[in-house]
Amino acid sequence: MSRVSSILPDEAVFDDFKRQCLATDNWQNKYDSNGMQVWIEVRAVNKGNNVPKVHKMKCKMIIKDVSAATMFDVLHDSKYRKKWDLTMQESFDIARLSANADVGYYSWRCPIPLKNRDVVTLRSWQVTDDEYIMVNFSVKHPKYPPRSDLVRAVSIQTGYYIKATGPKSCTFTYLSQADPKGSLPKWVVNKASQVLAPKVMKSVHKAGQEYSNWKSQNSPDFKPWLHPEQNTLPMMDPAELSIQRADSLENVDESSKLDVNEGEDSS
Repeated sequence: MSRVSSILPDEAVFDDFKRQCLATDNWQNKYDSNGMQVWIEVRAVNKGNNVPKVHKMKCKMIIKDVSAATMFDVLHDSKYRKKWDLTMQESFDIARLSANADVGYYSWRCPIPLKNRDVVTLRSWQVTDDEYIMVNFSVKHPKYPPRSDLVRAVSIQTGYYIKATGPKSCTFTYLSQADPKGSLPKWVVNKASQVLAPKVMKSVHKAGQEYSNWKSQNSPDFKPWLHPEQNTLPMMDPAELSIQRADSLENVDESSKLDVNEGEDSS
């Protein structure tokens, strides 16, 4: 790759992401019910570093009534997301980086007393005959710095691997390592992710079930994520972006008095 496009994911990134989604070694199963599984990566303990880290988590769902192509469209369609993502506060695409990569903004509501979160991510995707892969990670954009009214979260690596198993069925895997920052200890973040992931996946599945009907009435042929010639976003030089590191952001929340010690012994 050229130096200019070095921040863009290459074939090796997609291959590694797929490998992680399919792997079972060094992954501990935390939930298995009704075609849904949640796994947490098991990492070697580093005694020289006692700073808690956010887990890498993946959730796999067997879908028997929605095609892989439709689930991929649901993830991309920002207009449709407003219909099903009830926690979303604001979401928009900022610019194109290539035919299969863009940079975008997303913010979401958090329960009181926490501040709402936002994130700026570089998203890239790959489509083959029966597989769809989407990966993103946080970046710094010169025109979208952290805001005082929101906590800037960090996606270390987040994405989806969708594998067709039939004309109207697929396996749908979500893998994420993300830090919401703020005052929440990492053990709370890790526990919450295991509970929330299945709920989010069920919402996405329901959105997939209803998408075809909605899309038939809302620009049915407009899918710039599959047809780059339809994309009207401005082009941006990837060299203007840099990777957002979690340790460069402050841990600030609405309330510094949030009691996060209860239940820690039972984690």
